[in-house]
Amino acid sequence: MKKVESLQELKNETAQNENVWLLLYKKGSVQSDCAFENYQKGEKMAEGEDNNTIFYAADVAQVRDIHPEYGVTSVPSALHFEKGVLRNIVKGCHQPEQFNAIFDKPAVLVSANGEKKVQKNVTVYTTPTCTWCNVVKRHFQEHGVRYREVDVSRDQKAAEEMVRRSGQQGVPQTDINGEIIVGFDKTRINSLLGIN
Repeated sequence: MKKVESLQELKNETAQNENVWLLLYKKGSVQSDCAFENYQKGEKMAEGEDNNTIFYAADVAQVRDIHPEYGVTSVPSALHFEKGVLRNIVKGCHQPEQFNAIFDKPAVLVSANGEKKVQKNVTVYTTPTCTWCNVVKRHFQEHGVRYREVDVSRDQKAAEEMVRRSGQQGVPQTDINGEIIVGFDKTRINSLLGIN
């Protein structure tokens, strides 16, 4: 695993490599230290399986320009870039096997009848005081849906973009492959993601 020293270095690497993972962490934090250790183990497990994936890490106490650029407000967070585009953010400390599964495969949902589908891109716009935001995130976690979270109380650009796209300021708002859902509309979310 290589260390990234700046946002520009990260952008250069993601432009040159098709599949890049970056762990943002803060050394000395229990969660971050756990994530750093297990991320490294997950990377080693993935080494023989896919040589097209490059793994990086950056300590946010030393590299301060990456997390604001991508709206990351808590660490540890693992960012996945495909062809230079941020595709997913996985938060928290996971076991090495979980990291390996995340690195190795695209998110796949399995329906009740056993049918497998590649998961659509999911972004949830939230604020820290929003109860329904936690309900949406819990729903995704219960169904194994990977999602990127954007805290619009800390990211003015993201908040403006959210309002421009939906015409509304309320959260949660969920973007599923470009389709915006305001609030927790469980039926519509399940329909778009194929959750039974």
